[in-house]
Amino acid sequence: MHMVMQMTSTASPRSFRAIVWPLAIGETIVWAALYYSFPALLLEWERDLGWSKTELTGALTLALLVSAASAPIAGRIIDKGHGRVLLTSSALFGASLLAALSQVTQLWQFYALWLLLGFAMAGCLYDACFAILTRVMADKARRAITLVTLVAGLAGTLSFPSANALAAAIGWRGTLLVFAAVMAVIATPLFWYACGKADTRPQAKPLAPGLKMEAGLRLIRSPLFWCLAICFMAMAFNHGVLINHLLPLLDERGVHKETAILAISMIGPMQVSGRLAMMAVERHVSTSVLFITCTLTVAAASLSLYGAVAIPYLLVGFVLFQGAGHGMVSILRPVITAEYLGRKDFGLIAGVLAAIFLVGFALAPTVGALIWEIGGYDRVIEFTLAMTLTAFAALVMAHRIAKFR
Repeated sequence: MHMVMQMTSTASPRSFRAIVWPLAIGETIVWAALYYSFPALLLEWERDLGWSKTELTGALTLALLVSAASAPIAGRIIDKGHGRVLLTSSALFGASLLAALSQVTQLWQFYALWLLLGFAMAGCLYDACFAILTRVMADKARRAITLVTLVAGLAGTLSFPSANALAAAIGWRGTLLVFAAVMAVIATPLFWYACGKADTRPQAKPLAPGLKMEAGLRLIRSPLFWCLAICFMAMAFNHGVLINHLLPLLDERGVHKETAILAISMIGPMQVSGRLAMMAVERHVSTSVLFITCTLTVAAASLSLYGAVAIPYLLVGFVLFQGAGHGMVSILRPVITAEYLGRKDFGLIAGVLAAIFLVGFALAPTVGALIWEIGGYDRVIEFTLAMTLTAFAALVMAHRIAKFR
């Protein structure tokens, strides 16, 4: 393990670029094709196939839940040194599923393909990529992850206009075929090339089944693990609820449709801005302080949204704080996991925490809808604020435990 860390931490700038930039471009493509294609084509599917939004969006929830359940398995595959095969085969599998999705005519087919797409997501989206970078980059991992997310943060900006333009020209079925081809022809070779430049060999001999169980029990008994799990799930609920309910929330509050669309469209660029700001100060501020700042920034976003009824300009503050805060969170999750829980069996640990985060994100739209039915969107905003404060408290507790252990 020490040898791997030494090799990667002293890698030349050229080899660093050879690993990180292909992964950044590949992640941008797979996020645009596998994730953002769903909201980008949702109205097209509703009009052409005649299924309701509830029926359609249930398929995405299913995919995210499958991805969450598969994340620990993906992590173990990475721990065993097969990250290159996992990343590239998942991207190729996802491309083939998108091509098959272009041919669906029945709702059960739609659900079956999105279920399988959940497995592809687990193997080639951020968490798998970050686990590989954390293992092979050592002390350069945070910078590498930052650069990947800085580029891939524009995936939504790429997906929405291209999907709409292609759908207008060749229909949604042709659009999915184009997305599948781009994944297969560009993203897959980039993943294969980048992982080939990285040392993804196993860091330790595989544990015997009894030792694996013992390691898992130690993880479950760790207060640090549970503090991070609570923090990550709370942040997932916050962002998942707001992203999925922002348009109806703003509509209920009398915000013009064009303004609401502009607001949700600007969250992505604000995520990139937050990551740039983090890059400017990361050498002078610890990971713990950065993450704690993120939770408070996202709390300020919920407060801004709550006050936007009386002061409409506070909507700008919401977009800035929500985007910047969660833009940094996506980078800091794997970094703080490694700092608090170590890099031994990192793929498994990160996979379990990723699963917890993804479960929260997948359930968030339904939880938001239930709260709305009980008390309207004021209660929904209060819930998102409560989640950020919960994340803040859990992270402060984790910091104290790590400091004095």
